Amino acid sequence: MSLLVVGLSHRSAPVSVLERAALSADAQSKLLQDTVAAEPATEAAVLATCNRIELYADVDKFHAGVAELSTLLAQHSGVGLDELTPYLYVHYEDRAVHHLFSVACGLDSMVVGEGQILGQIKDSLAKAQELHSAGRLLNDLFQQALRVGKRAHSETGIDRAGQSLVTFGLEQLAVGTDVTAWAGGKKALVIGAGSMSSLAAATLARAGVAEVVVANRTFDRAERLAQILGEAGDTDVSARAVPMESVPVELTRADVVVSCTGATGLVLTAASVASAVEGRTGRPVAFDAVDGGARTTGKAPAARAHADVTDVPQTPLPPTSVGSDENCPLDLTAVQGGFSVHGEAAVAGMDAATLEQHAAWAAGGAVDRREAARRSPETDAELITALAATAATVGRIPERRKPEPVVEAPRPAPVLSLLDLAMPRDIDAAVHRLAGVRLVDIESLAEASADAPMAADVDQVRRIVADEVAAFGAAQRAAHITPTVVALRTMAADVVASEIARLEGRLPGLDDKHRSEITQTVRRVVDKLLHAPTVRVKQLAAEPGGAGYADALRTLFDLDQETVASVSRAEDSTDKNRGPR
Repeated sequence: MSLLVVGLSHRSAPVSVLERAALSADAQSKLLQDTVAAEPATEAAVLATCNRIELYADVDKFHAGVAELSTLLAQHSGVGLDELTPYLYVHYEDRAVHHLFSVACGLDSMVVGEGQILGQIKDSLAKAQELHSAGRLLNDLFQQALRVGKRAHSETGIDRAGQSLVTFGLEQLAVGTDVTAWAGGKKALVIGAGSMSSLAAATLARAGVAEVVVANRTFDRAERLAQILGEAGDTDVSARAVPMESVPVELTRADVVVSCTGATGLVLTAASVASAVEGRTGRPVAFDAVDGGARTTGKAPAARAHADVTDVPQTPLPPTSVGSDENCPLDLTAVQGGFSVHGEAAVAGMDAATLEQHAAWAAGGAVDRREAARRSPETDAELITALAATAATVGRIPERRKPEPVVEAPRPAPVLSLLDLAMPRDIDAAVHRLAGVRLVDIESLAEASADAPMAADVDQVRRIVADEVAAFGAAQRAAHITPTVVALRTMAADVVASEIARLEGRLPGLDDKHRSEITQTVRRVVDKLLHAPTVRVKQLAAEPGGAGYADALRTLFDLDQETVASVSRAEDSTDKNRGPR
């Protein structure tokens, strides 16, 4: 087994890089075709989700394989190799198997324990089989990964540790409120009709929204999803489908929007969202200028899930002094309005001793005027020179006034809540700054998930993964020797047939009964002689380092290498054409 995986995910790369490297369905197909056409690879599969892009291949050379797969990922993603390389990770042989099994169990997901990844792995295998890029190794690997993922979810409580990305996103929108209570009675717009959008629509329906509107570029798919939602017996939701052209109108009616499409460009711009909010509220929408609109909610302090409102009028700061402060060395009545008495306008023309006394006063201290008066002219000159140098460097004399505490005004609930689960993103990131809008996207979910607690069941899942990796490796090593064993038995059968033919030439008078008895006897002798060595060699080959037993068998019995290779090609051809199990 020479399994190699090269990829990047939310754990290795920022969302901005993942977004640019995202592969469309056509790009994935072309990547698979180019990979199997490349010299080091014989099989290939692509696992592309909203937070990972991974290329799996069976290669005959490690270093050449890494170079080729990295180059192909860069070419088809459109991100330069130099820029992409720092974010790539590489796993080989057993480590590659361990990685995929961990992914299948949800251990490597943005939301630990989520089960959506199993459907994405199944889709990845189906695409590779459709393009005939998956052979024996990748068929076995991905089908076993699906079984391992199902085992982890059935035998442990990993489901309690995680949830779907949709549910996690809705929790972030709800900002600590129960999702059912938050969603009850709301009108929802779901953009897209794929697996993630379908899950979002079903989740919203179960959460108690009053209406779900589905918009999709292919209207038939939107209509089919709306029909499924309407016919579901466990909800009373009203569901209908609309064409994509109706999205601007539906935005003015919606309380919550979930978007997950395969579009390469933005589906919702900041301008279109602002227009929708204006159409709903009847007043202009402002951009929040506080921290660029970055307000935190939910489990992650840094999460960019924001509830922004209209600008709060700013009240001018009260004057620092009214002209009667004790010990102030300035004539405050002469200070021009609009300037702090601690700034450059107040101290212009002040001699060094008075300047020092003013600085001490501003800091709350006291200065003995008599001590200051005893300074020499040289000291005054040094202080003035230092002050001039400071002013030349920073452009002004630094103020010593302590900043007034800023009290943040309370903000009302948003008018519109948006959940963007697409990669690349469907919704313009500038929507973060729109007043009255809350946006949760893949980037904010990645930040929020970093603080999510992991269940104790995760350790049990890790043990399952470790056991399954060992079993898969043993099975692959045993399978590696199978062509050699088949070639050995084929050679033995040819020897038996040759000797029976030779016997018939020497004893032409043999009747059919005796000829059959002799043939069966010779075959039984050969089978018994080969049984113990072939069974034992398979057992030994399953152990780590057992690949050498196949070479030993070929050498000892002088087996034709081309015969062994032809058996392997026949098995690979069968595996490449079989469907998912």
